[in-house]
Amino acid sequence: MRLLATDEQAPWGRVDETGTVFVRDGEGERAVGQYPDGTAEEALGYFQRKYVELAGQVTLLEQRIKRGTAAADVAKTISALKVTVASANAVGDLPSLAKRLGSLDEVVGELTQKQTAETKAATTAALAERETFVLEAEKLAAQDPAKAQWKQVSATLDDIFARWQKHQADGPRLPKNESNELWKRFRAARTTIETHRKAFFAELDSTHKDARHKKQELAEKAEALISQGLGGISVYRTLLDDWKSAGRAGKKFDDALWLRFKSAGDALYSAKSEVDAKDNEEFTANLELKLALLTEAEPLVTETDRAKAKVALLSIQGRWDAIGKVPRERVKPVEDRLRAVETAVRKLDEDHWHTVNPERIARAEGLAGQLQDAIAKLETELAEAKAGGNAQRVADATEALEARQAWLKAIG
Repeated sequence: MRLLATDEQAPWGRVDETGTVFVRDGEGERAVGQYPDGTAEEALGYFQRKYVELAGQVTLLEQRIKRGTAAADVAKTISALKVTVASANAVGDLPSLAKRLGSLDEVVGELTQKQTAETKAATTAALAERETFVLEAEKLAAQDPAKAQWKQVSATLDDIFARWQKHQADGPRLPKNESNELWKRFRAARTTIETHRKAFFAELDSTHKDARHKKQELAEKAEALISQGLGGISVYRTLLDDWKSAGRAGKKFDDALWLRFKSAGDALYSAKSEVDAKDNEEFTANLELKLALLTEAEPLVTETDRAKAKVALLSIQGRWDAIGKVPRERVKPVEDRLRAVETAVRKLDEDHWHTVNPERIARAEGLAGQLQDAIAKLETELAEAKAGGNAQRVADATEALEARQAWLKAIG
């Protein structure tokens, strides 16, 4: 093996004539190993590569700290590397590596404080978020079971629980006491909801059974009316009111029972339709007769002879009543036309009475006399006002005079 001269030795190590490799460590040196089967360059190169590997570990650690690796993990690695560097069988600037590791202690301290604060904040936020799931579940549990939409409630509760599980898997680890307390509250709310749901459906099932029994009886009663034909319709209508108040029996039973009940009604109304068709044929003929009477009656609207109009209308009314019914949809139009004629004839009678009423005449004559006296007085006052040139008195007297003259004209 060729030995290097002293000035050819690497700045941080040397190889002696026996092939022993030394590293300069502070003021002294220490042996790090032997490389007897190679040159001095090869011996130093071997132990320098070990140094490079060790320096790479320190650099990697510094990078991990910058990336925010957990401070506890970094501290363990620093301690291990310090021991390794202190006794490393490598050639290089080991004091520099030790110094770099020492400077990381302060950085780790700051990182520890930062990560502790971040962990505390994340834990507080996670507890608050976890509690929102609890509050949602407790709100569901507090609602009135009778008003709850249970399909929607169950779906909402499943969604809350799914979010709970995802948060538990993805979120930070929570303190055991707080986590257990939140789980107890969530579980209690879920138990309450399940209890209410079971009780609701048990009661609903009982209600459905009662309604099913009632509707079964109503369907049987309706079917028994079929043989009565038209005569059973009034009873069927009463049964229909009972059906509406019987409650729900469950969709499957409701549909089947309603089909029976409605079929019975269809049979009854089919019989009624046949009767209505016959009646309608008769009523249509009646309509033609009444329309003819209206043609005879409507000229009375312009009649001025009160006695003649009353006699004619009385005759028409008697024949009208004797004709009988008309189709339902035509009842109002023809009745309204006859009412208009009756109103016109009645007004002739009222106008006549207004004219010959002795009490009204007496009141009118008395009032007329009073108005004539007042007019004469106002005419005198007006003449005096004009003579005196008093414009205001002239205006007042004129207004009062014109008013009384209009009243006199109205009652005359």
